[in-house]
Amino acid sequence: MSLLTLTGITIRLGGRTLLDGADLAIDAGRRIGLLGRNGAGKSTLLKAIAGDLAIDGGDIRLASRARLGQVKQEAPDGDLTLTDIVLQGDPERLALLAEAEHESADPHRLDEIHERLRAIGADSAPARAASILAGLGFDAAAQARPIGTFSGGWRMRVALATALFAAPDLLLLDEPTNHLDLEATLWLETWLARFPGAAIIVSHDRGLLDRCVHAIAHLDRGKITLTPGGYEEFVRIRTERAMQQTAMATKVAAQRAHMQAFVDRFRAKATKARQAQARLKAIAKLPAIEAVVEDSPTHFDFPQPVQIAPPILALDQVSAGYDGRPVLRGLSLRVDMDDRIALLGANGNGKSTLAKLIAGRLAPLSGELRRGPKLKVGYFAQHQADELVPAETPVDHMVRALPRAAIAQVRAQLARFGLDADRAATPVSSLSGGEKARLLLALATREAPHLLILDEPTNHLDIDAREALVRALADFEGAVLLITHDPHLVELVADRLWLVADGTVQPFDGDLDDYRALLAERARPAAKPDAAPTRREDRRERAEARAATAPLRRRARDAEQRIAKLADERARIEAKLADPALYVPGRAAEVTAAQTRLAAIARATEAAESEWLEAAEALEAASA
Repeated sequence: MSLLTLTGITIRLGGRTLLDGADLAIDAGRRIGLLGRNGAGKSTLLKAIAGDLAIDGGDIRLASRARLGQVKQEAPDGDLTLTDIVLQGDPERLALLAEAEHESADPHRLDEIHERLRAIGADSAPARAASILAGLGFDAAAQARPIGTFSGGWRMRVALATALFAAPDLLLLDEPTNHLDLEATLWLETWLARFPGAAIIVSHDRGLLDRCVHAIAHLDRGKITLTPGGYEEFVRIRTERAMQQTAMATKVAAQRAHMQAFVDRFRAKATKARQAQARLKAIAKLPAIEAVVEDSPTHFDFPQPVQIAPPILALDQVSAGYDGRPVLRGLSLRVDMDDRIALLGANGNGKSTLAKLIAGRLAPLSGELRRGPKLKVGYFAQHQADELVPAETPVDHMVRALPRAAIAQVRAQLARFGLDADRAATPVSSLSGGEKARLLLALATREAPHLLILDEPTNHLDIDAREALVRALADFEGAVLLITHDPHLVELVADRLWLVADGTVQPFDGDLDDYRALLAERARPAAKPDAAPTRREDRRERAEARAATAPLRRRARDAEQRIAKLADERARIEAKLADPALYVPGRAAEVTAAQTRLAAIARATEAAESEWLEAAEALEAASA
């Protein structure tokens, strides 16, 4: 029997029909990712399941006695500590404890209460609450502080911790990583993968959807279709279905055209009239296959910078902080044009401080920071959305940022990030979060920066826009410094990792999987005294093994990146050579140069592939 059953659900809002006779069934223990375009009705559906929104038709049925959990929309506030707030997520435990204090007159009932408390693990509840809070970034000192002393984003983490602690039969999560950093996101992925209950998760984080769900529910044009597997499998199956549907639509269209041609030719001839009528009936019976309707593809296009000499930026024993108090000390780092760097480290360790320092928005307290004389830096941060003028349009903002540019150039820069003529003329107050993020990207890149600093660029971008950002960064010829909670973005964009921790910044020798292992190792509870030596030896052996293979992993990763860059360059040159406009008098030298470069790319690709193969074989041998 299903834990949750939706039958013929219809929901209308503001004159729009969001769901139209939609069906969905979820079994106990099944985690489902809910996808759909912005505005398709995903959050509305969660509200309806939670009972917070009346439906216009159909039936929503939750199994008897099933407990439903969700993150409260309003951030908690007040004088209670974080631990006390989270413990309130289990009202049964609190009620039983309160009843036990006043049930001294009935020994039988008292036994029942204590038996139930043991069954629900009441004694371990504080430790479980502390573990969840720690995973979401709160140390022991923070857990003892009043909730009212934290900012809104941190309080929303506590709301998430409360929902997770309740361990319901069905957990509803709407963009659960929005207020998290990378470390907390990685922890949440692990927690969800082990969660024994069912869950419906709305998320634009494809890494989470690949690692944590059993199936994808796709909400499209009022209906819900269920596809087994994670996001990658969903895309594969959907693509295959689209290709099959397109082929069938083409076949049916050809049949219609052939039959209609016969009808048009012989309709007027008495001898052929009966056959023509038969053809008309046959045409009416042909299946009405809807052609595949694709959304307009999301496309971002960063202006390309002019190359400058390396290093474009260097730090020598720099300290940075606020009001004379350093947050980061002893920074000795350099950035080159081809660097793609992601910053690791929990919130509060100084990642944004480093970004502001490099962006020139924060002066060093000591040490030397050297910039290339022609260096241009583009800086994107989500808090900049608060600096936008609500009554002004994107065009107004860009005109002020580019006072010497013609209006056509202003509109072209906005169009690079999908802000077409209509949206470019819309007041900022009427733009969605994703559209504001696009405006901020357009503003950050308006002068073709050599270094692009992106501080949480994907918070309000949907999956398609995130993929467009990845593609644009792959084509961008400048340096990138990335702060993000999106592991997928880190894995696809960054080729260097810097760990911001303990008041300094150091290169992290490993990849994101190594960092996941490091975080998991740190999160393990302290070992018992008799097991401590063995655990320490195991950790040392694992650390030594990682250190021994790190150079090989780096070689393989570098070779992969070279292969990808060479493939992109080859594609651009081949497209250029395929252009007939190239083969005109006076451009023969250009053709020869392109062909020569293609030959060089082929040789470089072969060398990179050999290096990758050699490193991969060595890694396999080392792990055998």
